[in-house]
Amino acid sequence: MKEDGPKGFDLAQLLAERGGERYELHTKYLNHQLPRMLHTIGFDKVYERAEGAHFWDADGNDYLDMLAGFGVMGLGRHHPVVRKALHDVMDASLADLTRFDCQPLPGLLAEKLLTHSPHLDRVFFGNSGTEAVETALKFARYATGKPRILYCAHAFHGLTAGSLSVNGESGFRDGFAPLLPDTAVELGDLDALRRELRRGDVAALVVEPIQGKGVHEAPPGYLRAAQELLHRHKALLIADEVQTGLGRTGEFYAYQHEEGVEPDLVCVAKALSGGYVPVGATLGKDWIFKRVYSSMDRVLVHSASFGSNAQAMAAGLAVLAVMEDEETVANARRTGDLLRERLAALTGRYELLHEVRGRGLMIGIEFGRPSSLKLRSRWTVLQAARKGLFAQMVVVPLLQKHRILTQVSGDRLEVIKLIPPLVIGEPEVDRFVTAFTAVMDDAHSGGGLMWDFGRTLVRQTVANR
Repeated sequence: MKEDGPKGFDLAQLLAERGGERYELHTKYLNHQLPRMLHTIGFDKVYERAEGAHFWDADGNDYLDMLAGFGVMGLGRHHPVVRKALHDVMDASLADLTRFDCQPLPGLLAEKLLTHSPHLDRVFFGNSGTEAVETALKFARYATGKPRILYCAHAFHGLTAGSLSVNGESGFRDGFAPLLPDTAVELGDLDALRRELRRGDVAALVVEPIQGKGVHEAPPGYLRAAQELLHRHKALLIADEVQTGLGRTGEFYAYQHEEGVEPDLVCVAKALSGGYVPVGATLGKDWIFKRVYSSMDRVLVHSASFGSNAQAMAAGLAVLAVMEDEETVANARRTGDLLRERLAALTGRYELLHEVRGRGLMIGIEFGRPSSLKLRSRWTVLQAARKGLFAQMVVVPLLQKHRILTQVSGDRLEVIKLIPPLVIGEPEVDRFVTAFTAVMDDAHSGGGLMWDFGRTLVRQTVANR
């Protein structure tokens, strides 16, 4: 008599049976606007597998990833060293998250992280970038005894309530008030910073050294001057390196491009995960941590249920080892310089292409009003319908015709942001520049499928008003 097979959960079988329902399931049970948006712009692909900076659809077509999961996939997808580390830590059957012991992996990862910022002393581990920012906001307020945080216009620091209070885009904040009473200043405006500090109630300035929205870099000298002003008023500098950190800009941290900048608190996440296990970290000075955790009564005054879990810590340690062994930071700088220079060389060739900026493998491509009458009239129609449509017109054919995934850098921005895995090289640069050139040629021809798609976007935008 044949015995029944073992009972239990079979992931491969589940995906084989139900994987084809992915868009229907999302529409019914999750954010129903996401599949609607993907269907509208033709991004509703079915990707079957991924490796490094590439993934493949159900038909075996290769796609180049210039988005890296919004920066999470710093080492690309499924790096073998990180993958092995996770298998190893699960096979070890560690007594993880007992809450009343001290496991070695968090201490080892903190020690390794701090070697890249020797002016900092301690680390708090959470689960995401927004949680790392929340930690920094709480620590800054408690350590200084002051209530107000300054942030920069157009900043993005996360979407939980505290982080949302320092989010510089109204589109994310609308409808979620009341938020914390924090104040925006323009990136680079030292006079505005000085004016707010004179009020005496500022705990810190939180700043992205390069803003993700639009890829705008802090002006030369700004971070150091801001740091000096803040310290003079007994306030702190918080560097949000959630996207810019871990080599993205060609230095381990983006603030390191400016000599003498030593933030009091630094937030990291995204790439530290290896693309597998969510992890966030807030690095800070010893005196800040000792003030927050001032007695045994306050030992759990700030904690995270899954913070410092073994899988996340193992992933982080593996990521840092790979970055060192494979010289990832140097590759990001070298490959980023090559990509940016080749794209910048096109600005004189295409009147719709206004600027290419950024550092390392964080690059912004900005489009603007053309000079020729025919293109200018079409541009005006797009802008009247909704700012940002032209950038979307570029992103779509890059995926549909050239199988390259990119993103518009923010709502109503005519900017495409490139944040590919830090492991790409010259072949990927060649592929992107060739595809981008073809899309620009089509846009400047004044006809073709690209402008047909633009008319479709205009109609949909008007209909949704």
